[in-house]
Amino acid sequence: MNEHRQTLWEFMHQQSDKLLMQTLQHIGLTFISLLIAVIIGLPLGIWITRQKRFSGIVLGIAGILQTIPSIALLGFMIPLLGIGAKPAIVALLLYALLPIIRNTFTGIEGVDPSVKEAAVAMGMSKWQVLSKVELPLAMPVILAGIRTATVINVGVATLASYIAAGGLGEFIFGGISLNNTNMILAGAIPAALLAIIFDFLLSRLQRFNFKRIKTATASLPVLLIIMASFYFIPSAYGGKLTAGFTPEFMGRQDGNLGLQSKYGLKVNPIVISDAVMYKAAYEKQLDIISGYSTDGRLKAYDLVVLDDDKKIFPPYYAAPIVRDDALKQFPDLEKTLNLLSGKINDAVMTELNYRTDYLHQSPERVAEDFLRAQSLLKPARNGTDGTVRIGSKIFGEQYILANMYSMLIKGYTDHDVSTKTGLGGTKICFDALNNNQIDFYPEYTGTGLLAILQPSAKTVDSLTVDKDKTYNYVKNEFEKKYNISWLRPIGFDNAYALMMRQKQAKQLHIKTISDLKRYLESK
Repeated sequence: MNEHRQTLWEFMHQQSDKLLMQTLQHIGLTFISLLIAVIIGLPLGIWITRQKRFSGIVLGIAGILQTIPSIALLGFMIPLLGIGAKPAIVALLLYALLPIIRNTFTGIEGVDPSVKEAAVAMGMSKWQVLSKVELPLAMPVILAGIRTATVINVGVATLASYIAAGGLGEFIFGGISLNNTNMILAGAIPAALLAIIFDFLLSRLQRFNFKRIKTATASLPVLLIIMASFYFIPSAYGGKLTAGFTPEFMGRQDGNLGLQSKYGLKVNPIVISDAVMYKAAYEKQLDIISGYSTDGRLKAYDLVVLDDDKKIFPPYYAAPIVRDDALKQFPDLEKTLNLLSGKINDAVMTELNYRTDYLHQSPERVAEDFLRAQSLLKPARNGTDGTVRIGSKIFGEQYILANMYSMLIKGYTDHDVSTKTGLGGTKICFDALNNNQIDFYPEYTGTGLLAILQPSAKTVDSLTVDKDKTYNYVKNEFEKKYNISWLRPIGFDNAYALMMRQKQAKQLHIKTISDLKRYLESK
């Protein structure tokens, strides 16, 4: 059976070990953050019932924290806490605070004042009124807040894989990058089931007889601690060197699958977003990373590419892919896009990427400077003859190319331009193209072959020895299957690569991927 015809059940069975590890990590992340949120939020909720003048401020701050987009909050945490579990846990606990604080405040405030007065009249101290009257009566409302926080955290925890914290997001984002629906569902279904199960269990706990408050008080923290400890189980399987690979690299034959089959290299990699991977290597949080041969961050972060001595990373062309109906609608589009053909070699693309990735120059400025240097820049015509929609994936090289194409279209045609940049992985970009939401985007022949067409292993082996063969194959197949044209190659070779810090590679005498394998086996 071909890999792309594999059923969801077969995929989940095949990946059962990894799925179990990711589920344990997901549960752990959810409950570590929830435990800390309860430890902070419960006393804070009680305190603002006693100091009501601060209630508006505390609830307002907690509310503002929850309005920050989760991916942005994770991004804010990285400079402070690095990558991995710490920033993910802090982000998750901040999201969990609002429902816990608010429900604690609301629950205690909702206790009948006459009941509290009767307790005081019986000679109870303030602590006794709280522990024996207010908390037992408010507990169903407090638990409703914890229940809401749990469901929120299960969902948001899927994003933790972007910063190498693990969890079920690894499968979800890997599937999006690889155009693999089974992989997406293998992460999404368990995540949804966890949310449903935890919500149901906490709903049962809400009906608990809270006259037995001591039992509930003792059992809830113990339960949270047990569930939180799940995160640390998979860490027992780590290696001597820490590897971080992107979701797409994890599932490709010219990626982690090839490292395993051709080299026998097994490094138990952490799945991490391309956006933070290079910096994590530079800051010694990762020792080995996947990357791109033309990436400017190689130079910026003093990384070295390990020699691929068994040739699992074949060279690939980058080229714009365009829907055929867009070429008919805009007859001058193909000629305009091909103005870049042959103009950008590996060294040039690396330098352009360096300017955006490390010098933080805007992609617009980098694109404009390059076109001007090539005498390709023309003033925009402010065209009104239809709008060409350009897409791009979510990394610097794609932003640069999208801006170059935008400037060329505006300068050489009477068309306007609309850009939809940062569309995520291959699946999102290709689906947008295939569903007539964009007209073209820059793609790579290897990605077209392995992530979209997914031919048999025999076909792949026969093609990847020659980048022209790969180009011709994907060009023909895309035309037949999708009515999408590959235009002429831009000129640079964008292939995957395995990288380490230069200093560390020298110290360990690692120059090739085979050297890396021997080093790992010797430890």
